[in-house]
Amino acid sequence: MADNDPNPATPDPGTPSSDAQTDPVETNQATPSSRTRRFWIATGIGAMTLAGVSGVAFAAGTRRGAIGRGDRGAAPLRDLTPSMADEDDELTPPQEEGPYFKANSPERPSLVDASASGTRLSLSGKVVSRSGIPFGKALLDFWQADPNGAYDNRGYALRGHQFSGADGGYRLETVIPGLYPGRTRHIHVKVQTPGGPILTTQVYFPDEARNARDGIFDPRLLMKQTATENGVLVATFDFVVAG
Repeated sequence: MADNDPNPATPDPGTPSSDAQTDPVETNQATPSSRTRRFWIATGIGAMTLAGVSGVAFAAGTRRGAIGRGDRGAAPLRDLTPSMADEDDELTPPQEEGPYFKANSPERPSLVDASASGTRLSLSGKVVSRSGIPFGKALLDFWQADPNGAYDNRGYALRGHQFSGADGGYRLETVIPGLYPGRTRHIHVKVQTPGGPILTTQVYFPDEARNARDGIFDPRLLMKQTATENGVLVATFDFVVAG
């Protein structure tokens, strides 16, 4: 079942007791537009501004939906993905946007503050071409569920965008998202190089019991853990995109 399932509050019948969910909770969400719009990044001085946020290149509708509470645990991560793009490396596979994307997210590399609950995650990597050439000023727009498996569809909690450095690097400070019925743990992202096409995809956590039962899970999108420092999971993922 994907994020845009018409009945996301229906529990996954195959969920074992270790993944047991509490009763689904429907959030009060304003009904957004169903139309999807697409914008390109304008490079250099005079980059486009959407609602006062410079450089935001994405706009899309969201749909109202019920979401449930996930468990508060998180399985350990392990090395499963390549650490760097190589010659003729495969492009990062796209995945569906889901119903909870919001345009005009704030520009910020950290989606959490000192008072945030949940297990911290520091995700970093690069935006590169198939031959490993880095893309500077690539736009990365992230959004995810909170530790209880709920998306903030009124505001911009756990939503934000940033631009890659000259070396193609990015770093996202966030928390591990919770589970909700029908999905395994994941973080959504849109990636766009200056003037290039938009990659919409999701990244996943290794060793999750629900990975095998998630209908759109792709093992090529698994993050790789590099360390655990002071209770923070440190992971990497490189986005290989067409320039």
